[in-house]
Formats: sequence, structure tokens, C-alpha cells
Amino acid sequence: MIQLRVRSRDGLERVSIENPQITVSQLKTLIQSQLQIPIQNQTLSTNQNLLLSKTPADLLNFTDMANPNATLSSLNLAHGSIVFLAYDGERNVSGPRNFNPAGSFGRKMTMDDLIAKQVRVTRQEIPHCELVSFDRDSAHAFQHYVNETLAFGVKRCGFMYGTVSETGKVEVDFIYEPPQQGTEENLAILRDPDEEKLVEAIGIGLGMRKVGFIFTQTISQDKKDYTMSNKEILQAAEFHAESGLKEWVTAIVKLEVNEDGGADVHFEAFQMSDNCVKLFKDGLFETDIAEDDDPKLSKMKKDVVVGVKDTREVDNDFFLVVVKIFDHQGPLSSTFPIENRITHVTLKALKNHLDRTKSLSFVKRISDFHLLLLLARFLDLNADVPALAECVQRQTAVPEGYQLLIESLASS
Repeated sequence: MIQLRVRSRDGLERVSIENPQITVSQLKTLIQSQLQIPIQNQTLSTNQNLLLSKTPADLLNFTDMANPNATLSSLNLAHGSIVFLAYDGERNVSGPRNFNPAGSFGRKMTMDDLIAKQVRVTRQEIPHCELVSFDRDSAHAFQHYVNETLAFGVKRCGFMYGTVSETGKVEVDFIYEPPQQGTEENLAILRDPDEEKLVEAIGIGLGMRKVGFIFTQTISQDKKDYTMSNKEILQAAEFHAESGLKEWVTAIVKLEVNEDGGADVHFEAFQMSDNCVKLFKDGLFETDIAEDDDPKLSKMKKDVVVGVKDTREVDNDFFLVVVKIFDHQGPLSSTFPIENRITHVTLKALKNHLDRTKSLSFVKRISDFHLLLLLARFLDLNADVPALAECVQRQTAVPEGYQLLIESLASS
């Protein structure tokens, strides 16, 4: 005797068969006697997509078991094989202690229930972010370093800060570069919670918030045919999910060959799709990525449906929603040395900066996020940092006490 597993909208059941050489017609008779489903109401298939059929016309597409005289062995059905069953009508499903295996809390599962239980991956055409506009100076300071100093040989990243309008327009006015270690293929961000608290306090004083993540792709990556690798998708999805901001932007900076055979620095902006962020929050992304895994594909921990196909590998492009890019001249300068780069920023840099900008008003001289971050290390996080940043935001006179303190630091 053998047993076939029969999966229907009611769940998984078993049919006992004495003769493994029976036909499809005889199998239907056994299903009628053992599962109480009339023969004329049954549609059988070895294709699980049968259970997604919504209309009688859809059922006609499944013909692999339509021949009543075909034997089970000719269909490669043996002990333990699964046959999918769609049927019309209702029935009482028998089981131990009157338990109904059909669905949650004993409720029979409808076709809509089955579809709802599936995780579907679809493209998102429209971003929540209308556009992203980069402050020219901060964008230039970021790309200039990775181009001139790092030569796009190792990866680099930053968190973008700015504002979000009611219409979903994101303006990026400064880029904070956290401690990090980049290689050709990988980017380890060594986040410093204390430093990030200072960054957030400055942002609040400036009337700005964290609005996105920016990273570079190396020259070696340019030879590969993907927009973002599986590792980059994971990292971008993590920060998008962490932000809780639906307009959150992920930006890529890379070199592209121009018509003359030279290389131009190129910016691209995306949002991670709602689908992608939810999959990440639900823990469905496979986070252990092997060296021989295809970087164009993100692996899932269980089957998802892409189109009509069940798969555990999803093309990364399904998770990307293109965002238009503009630029603007923001309220801050970006001439002060930037944190967490090869050259450590000291108070001597503060003195050089103040000496170089003597012709400007004092508030203009300190209107640079990276300078404010250095000063914040010597100020009270809850009172002084937001107050000084607010002077910069409003472009009002800096109180004499702060001015004396800053000049004293520069001279120390």
C-alpha cells in the first residue's frame, strides 16, 4: 500500500492506495470515498499553481492529469508524492477530536486565504519620495574624497541629513560619514552611538533629520551587471527599515565611462520598495551570503512568489524604485575637514578654518556641519549643541559666551 499526499484549500491530507498502478480516474474515486469530494467536482494537477485558480476557466489550464486513463506511474507519482486538488462546493473535513486542518481556528481556507498566506514580490513603480535634491557643496565634498583620495578603490558611505516637504521632496543638506572600514566588495559600518547622538542634536538644532543613506560602488563593481548587489540591498533595507521614514532615500555614487572613454562621477537615487522593507522587517532575507552566491540575486529564507513562480531568489532590481535627482545650494558650507576619514580632525583644523574665514560674520564662519560636530564634543549635548546649531539655522548672532569658547578651543 502507498499513500499520496493531497493538498487542497483545506490543507494537506492523505489518500491510501492499495495498487500503485491505478489510473487518474481510479484515484478520483478513492478521493471521493476517502475525502468525500464528488468526482465531478475534482480538478487534479501536479502543479501547485492550481490552488491559485480563481475561476472555472483558470482550472482548464491544468491538463497534466486530465486524461482519466493515465496511470500514476506515468505521472511519476509514487509513495509520498503530492497531488494538488481544487474542488467546487463545501465539505466537512474529518480529523482527530473534530479538529479541522483547513485553516486558522478551524476555519476552512478559501482561495483568497491561500493567496493571502503567500508572500508576493512585485515591482513598485511610484516612489514615496517625489525627488531628492543634493546640496552641491556636500555632494561634491563626498564624491571628491572617494574619487581623488580613495580612487573608487574601496567602498565609502554616509548618512544624509536634510528636510522632507509635505509633497515628499527630500533635500539633502549635509552628509555625516560614520566610522567605517571599506574594501572593494564590502562595507563595515562601525557605528558610534555617542557620536550619532551629537549628530542628531545638531540636526535638531538645524531643523533637519536623517533622510537617507549614500554609498559608493568601486571600480571593480562597475564590471558587474547589477544596479545594487545583494549585500548592498541588505544594508540599504536595514537602514530604510530603521528610519521609519517612508520618503527615505538610498543614493549610489560610482564612476561611469563617458563617450570619450574617460570616467565621470555619477549619482543615482532609489527608494527600497515597500515590499523589500517589509520582507526585511519580517526577517525573510537570508543574511548569510556566500562568496559564490550571485550578487544580482537576494536569497529568501522561504519561498516567495515572483510573477507566477515560487522561488527563493529574487532579482535585486525588483526591490528598487527610481527617484529623480536635482541639486540646490543649501544653507551650510562643506569646507571644514570631514570626520572619520584618513586624516584625523583636530582643533588645529578649527584654528585654520577660523583664520581663513575672518572676513565673514561669526555665524557664517561656523555654518558647517562638520565643524559643529567637532565643537559638539566639547559642549553640553542637551543644551549647548542644539542652541548653537539653532543660531546657524536662523543665521542669528552667536552669543558672546559661545564665541569666546570656540575661539579659546581654536587657540588651545
